[in-house]
Amino acid sequence: MSISRACSRRVFLSGLLGTALAGCDSDSERDYQPDYAIKPALSSQALRFSSPFHPPEALFRLYLPLVDHINRRLNPAQLRLEAARDYETFEQKLYYRNLAFALCNPYQMLMAEANGFRIFAKMDDDAAYHGLIVTRADSPIETVSDLAGQAVCYPAASSVASTLLPQAFLFEQGIDIRHDLDNRYVGSEESVLMNVYYGKAAAGATWTAGWQRFQRDEPARAAQLRVRWQTPALPGFGVVARDDIAADIVQQVTTILVELKHSPEGRRLLENLGIHGFVAADRHAYGEVLSFLKHFNDTIRPIALP
Repeated sequence: MSISRACSRRVFLSGLLGTALAGCDSDSERDYQPDYAIKPALSSQALRFSSPFHPPEALFRLYLPLVDHINRRLNPAQLRLEAARDYETFEQKLYYRNLAFALCNPYQMLMAEANGFRIFAKMDDDAAYHGLIVTRADSPIETVSDLAGQAVCYPAASSVASTLLPQAFLFEQGIDIRHDLDNRYVGSEESVLMNVYYGKAAAGATWTAGWQRFQRDEPARAAQLRVRWQTPALPGFGVVARDDIAADIVQQVTTILVELKHSPEGRRLLENLGIHGFVAADRHAYGEVLSFLKHFNDTIRPIALP
């Protein structure tokens, strides 16, 4: 491993994780059962694919149909859908290069690229990639300044739409993120909203898709919550491939994803995911995100930079 690769991997771990890692074990199964372990990268044609922003049950319900669709068209490799307990576990898998392909938020993508991954596609839904700040509908919170001294929940410190964008919004409205709030990182979008619902936090930060899923899955509880503020948007989720994956396999996956919107089956899969489609992309599509991350680090709170 080169010195620059080793350094970037240390920065990725210390900036995003900051915890000790679990041990490694072997991998010989080829089924689609949830798999949480930190493991060596597969050397066979079973290529691990994962995403950080769904609980395992939702991940498999949403993404297994897409993986099946890709696998029917992919040759000779096959994707294996793999769950992660939370953002931190997912980022550990990226750091240890366990995943061949991953659907990441833009911060994770840029950090993964510094760790030997390549951005090759992205969701074509940038206008929807913004943060939301939610309170209970009966909350006395009316202005941003009312949050001073209160607990605010986020899914993870590295979540762009659900953490960094809301924290930047609050900072611009006069809140000192590091001193005025009790910031709590609770592991998932659902946990954020349930903390607010049960009154364990004055507010919670999520994003458009997370809020829409909660409204669909928990309509009675969602009716007791209210979106108070919405942040500006940034380029959103994209797909990365590890740099040792054959170029023809990456190109096949790119083509399959981009062509989804051109067939009835593909459009049904996209509708199931709640997105309009995928487009081919590289790191140049995320220049605005990189500028945002640098500004966030300089003015709001320290974060690891790609």
